[in-house]
Amino acid sequence: MKKTALLALCALAPLAMAASAAAADLADAPIATAEEPVTASEVVVQAHIAYRNRSEETAPVLQYDLDYFQRFEPLTAGDALKRVPSVAFLSDVLESDGVRLRGLDPAYTQILINGEKVPGAGSGSGAFGAGADGAFFVDRIPAELIERIEIVRSASANRSGDAVAGAINIVLRDAYALDGGFIRAGALRFDDSKVRGTLGGVWGGQVGPGRLLVGANVQGRRNPKQKLSLRYDEPNGELDNSEVQTDTRNGTDYSFNASYQVPVAGGDLDLSGFFVRTDRYQDEDSIEYAEDIRNAANLQTINDNDVKIDQDSWSLAGKYKHDMWGGRTTVKLGYAGFKGKEAEFEDETEYLRDAAPYPDGDRITRDKSRSEIDDTEISAKLAHERDLGAAKLEFGVQYEKKERDALLTEVDRNRYSLPNASPPAFSAYKVIDGGDTGFEQTRIDPYVMLSGKSGALKWEAGLRYETTDVSIEARKEGETYDNDYAVLLPSASLRYNLTDDDQVYGALSRTVRRAGFEYLSPAKLEGEMGDNDFQGDPNLKPEKAWGLDVGYERRLGRSGVAGVNVFYRKISDLIELYNTGAYSQAAQDAYEEAIDDGVTPAEAAEELTSFLLGARNTGDGEVWGIEFDLSTPLTVIGLENTGVFLNYSWLDSSVDDEFGSRKFNSQSDYVLNVGFIQDLPTWGASFGVTYRKQGAAYSRVIGEEVTTTYGGDLEAFVEKRIGKNLTIRLTGSNLLDGEKKEAFNKFNTIGDQVDRDFDEYELEREQAGPVFQLIARMAF
Repeated sequence: MKKTALLALCALAPLAMAASAAAADLADAPIATAEEPVTASEVVVQAHIAYRNRSEETAPVLQYDLDYFQRFEPLTAGDALKRVPSVAFLSDVLESDGVRLRGLDPAYTQILINGEKVPGAGSGSGAFGAGADGAFFVDRIPAELIERIEIVRSASANRSGDAVAGAINIVLRDAYALDGGFIRAGALRFDDSKVRGTLGGVWGGQVGPGRLLVGANVQGRRNPKQKLSLRYDEPNGELDNSEVQTDTRNGTDYSFNASYQVPVAGGDLDLSGFFVRTDRYQDEDSIEYAEDIRNAANLQTINDNDVKIDQDSWSLAGKYKHDMWGGRTTVKLGYAGFKGKEAEFEDETEYLRDAAPYPDGDRITRDKSRSEIDDTEISAKLAHERDLGAAKLEFGVQYEKKERDALLTEVDRNRYSLPNASPPAFSAYKVIDGGDTGFEQTRIDPYVMLSGKSGALKWEAGLRYETTDVSIEARKEGETYDNDYAVLLPSASLRYNLTDDDQVYGALSRTVRRAGFEYLSPAKLEGEMGDNDFQGDPNLKPEKAWGLDVGYERRLGRSGVAGVNVFYRKISDLIELYNTGAYSQAAQDAYEEAIDDGVTPAEAAEELTSFLLGARNTGDGEVWGIEFDLSTPLTVIGLENTGVFLNYSWLDSSVDDEFGSRKFNSQSDYVLNVGFIQDLPTWGASFGVTYRKQGAAYSRVIGEEVTTTYGGDLEAFVEKRIGKNLTIRLTGSNLLDGEKKEAFNKFNTIGDQVDRDFDEYELEREQAGPVFQLIARMAF
């Protein structure tokens, strides 16, 4: 608590300093947003330090142009989002995949591309290529595609309501974003001395009666990590064994985007699309030793686990605007898709599992599995805006149809011992129980919204009615599940300008969180939650939440801005994991093997240490916090070429489970970002540093409790501008050899968990080294 208070005071100190800076620079006018395309040379050679934009939207929105992130050379949208307020990740070191806005599970955050939803799938952390909630993973969007990122803190009636924590809108470059072109080329060097290349380019200009923008990018990806696990019988107890692991993820991302905008029949037509392909190979090799004595005599197991991942994401969209019926009518059509394939192989050799040493008995096991997912989403929107006296009326309807086919297959476990000269052949792949599944969701969401402005006051209020029809077909079992519901979502926002530089705002909205596909799927997924199996429930209801955001913003001179925001969420019908009481398949197999080896049932029961988990609606929860952000030049002290950046978010929540009160699972205590950029105009150079730290995150389900902590993340860059068309930039990330630490409390029964009678206590540490990039951009 003292640490949190100290950090909060540190956050408020720059606000006071920035306020003084603003007072000294009140005569400066704010920079207007350019309506004409910027030239390629302006994109390549940044003449000024970029700061957060001050959005004029009524609803609370934070807006960041790509220039705000670009000097630190983020590879993906996820890397860029690490620098904005309240965004946490629970990823491996060097990875930024599932956005945890305000520290909440990724399913609470709505990810939009150009204001539209995208099919939810990610980077292979789950059997379907996504998290257990089906959330979209932002580490598959190359940063080079981005024009700006918007953090939408509260919902409005004209946007989808599934944004309990908020929404992140990733706006891609369109045909009016650029005039000319540039090429980006460079290389990345990783901690294992491997080098991967990167190459891309963007061009925009007049083509026929309209404007065209095209871009393409090829990005080498690599993440070499080392892991160490120490397992005890209980905290401060005897060390049972250790596991030493290398985990290397290697791959290539390919992307392409295009936009064409043209006047047609008195209106404006906008056609756009993007495509992203990910090829990735994950290689995990681990060795277990008794009591962490790392020699051949104490060797317990050797494990080789490989995963091949292939993913394609794409989106096509058309938008037409035309003045008609006394106002302006907009028609949107969209088609988006995701295809993902994963093939996993695991080979484990056991040495000291019982009194019969290797190679006698069944000592080698091999497993293979494959998963395929095919996601498509068709969307349409018809909207009309018109003046209604001093107000503006907007009404419309949105349609969305999402279809998903998922196929999970595996082979029979292959067991053999070394005297059998060669391993027996694998059986044919077969569909697991519930593994051949079809999912269909149809939504029709009408809405109406009024907005207006009166002097210093801007306001909006609206109603949205979301209807959802879900159908799930378990084809192998011949079973179909239907789940239909509708929710009324009111929303309102106010923004009041106290002065030309100071404004306050408030926003109230109701939102929903729909259960993700894996939570709804009847498929039984072995080892999906750590050592535990997982099986969804097709009849889950959505969570519903009331949310309030209240804040204050101050303009600091010409380009600076500072703000503070307080938020609260009241969530009902929580979707939580729980223990069904059944044991996992692995635990049952281990129990039966022990019985076959002549062990008594009581002794064999020691193998029953993992369970079948499920999901259910249970109880209510609350989430609250304070968010502060600052980005400004230090003009007040004569350092107009020095930009400072700071955001700090204090996050908290409360939910009750079988063991009492806790925070929402895996919500970080805080998120801190601080940094500076120093421009050297005379030398045509710049340099900068940014530091990031997020607080501890705690998760508790039946049978397991996990506390996750991260070390600080330090990044730096040095840049040299050559003429008006060339920039060379050297960046370094993870300069502090970032660590992720996890402490696992594991129990056999609910009674054991209450009594703190441990089955196992595990400490796991994951570490990766620095990554250096040398990147050149040249305009033409």
